[in-house]
Amino acid sequence: MSHYDDLETRSTDARHAAQLNALRTQLDRVARIPGSHLSDMDIRDLSDLSRLPVLRKAQLSGWQARQPPFGGLHVGDVAHVFQSPGPIYEPGGITHDWWRMGRFLHACGIGPSDTVQNCFGYHLTPAGMIFESGARAVGARVLPAGTGQTDLQVRAAKDIGCTAYAGTPDYLKVILDRADEMGETLAFTRAAVGGGALFPSLRQEYADRGIACLQCYATADLGNIAYESHAMDGMIVDEGVILEIVRPGTGDPVAPGEVGEVVVTTLNPDYPLIRFATGDLSAMMDGTSPCGRTNVRIKGWMGRADQTAKIKGMFVRPEQVAELVARHPEIRAARVTVTREGEMDAMDIAIEADDGDPRAWGESVAQTLKLKGRISRVDTLPNDGKVIDDKREYG
Repeated sequence: MSHYDDLETRSTDARHAAQLNALRTQLDRVARIPGSHLSDMDIRDLSDLSRLPVLRKAQLSGWQARQPPFGGLHVGDVAHVFQSPGPIYEPGGITHDWWRMGRFLHACGIGPSDTVQNCFGYHLTPAGMIFESGARAVGARVLPAGTGQTDLQVRAAKDIGCTAYAGTPDYLKVILDRADEMGETLAFTRAAVGGGALFPSLRQEYADRGIACLQCYATADLGNIAYESHAMDGMIVDEGVILEIVRPGTGDPVAPGEVGEVVVTTLNPDYPLIRFATGDLSAMMDGTSPCGRTNVRIKGWMGRADQTAKIKGMFVRPEQVAELVARHPEIRAARVTVTREGEMDAMDIAIEADDGDPRAWGESVAQTLKLKGRISRVDTLPNDGKVIDDKREYG
């Protein structure tokens, strides 16, 4: 199958040069915001991006509360305003492939001969429009089905002859099972899913029904971030974003292959988000996809980066663990594990280091975490992105 465009197969050097130019242009747009300090940054290489601050959803929500609806951020040619839980307000455009979802639908094999049953919601949140925009980009027709009313969904899919499904991974099974109960055979052969976990057993069930199911990683704020191809070997980062993996609670990039928080800079000129923290964990993969797309890949969703825990009545956040690590050059990483001993919270701190002074570490723990805990030195911590591991049982 041909690729969506030449961007997907360009060289690393060509991609980096184009992204660097686009990033500089984005920073010029952002720097026009009163009080912004980004204009002072001299970006000579994409690695310089790590010198800029991380933007988190809580911060964006605060800006929007003070200066609705978009918090004073640059917003260009947009036609819609959406609301996501928080609430967070996101702009949406109607220019070609505004959310870049066409790239993913093309990778799924969806094109002009298809009718897509779009079962993402159209109410307040942008998911329905995101996938409809992608379907238009690849020339497919759309049944704007939304969610619920499964009997009507089955009837429409049958009458129209829908060949592709877009929606959460599990709702397609609901439609297919109901179609079986109604004695109807549907024509789905492809599925483009997101917004939930696609378990291997569910993907296999669809495959057994003759439906090739691929997943993407997208958010309301950023649009498409990464997506699968038929190689199903990791998720290929979209050409319209710059993706970093950072240590949770910081903006510091992790080593290649290490699990950390996904931070994304979008190159959309209508809504520049610079180093926007998704709160999701993932890791970079080595090499490129066997499908011929040359951009970097991530392993997909690997959990949440916001690991804040309340211990003995005090909140402990990843940022505090990062401060502990920063105080001691010999410490490579640290992990707080929370358990219950009897009716009391217990806190253990594992320190990854070759040597050091445990007494000094203990003093720093008390100062940064505002609590005391048992400290142990380890050679290596698990590569799973966790800095706070809450093992308490609540139910």
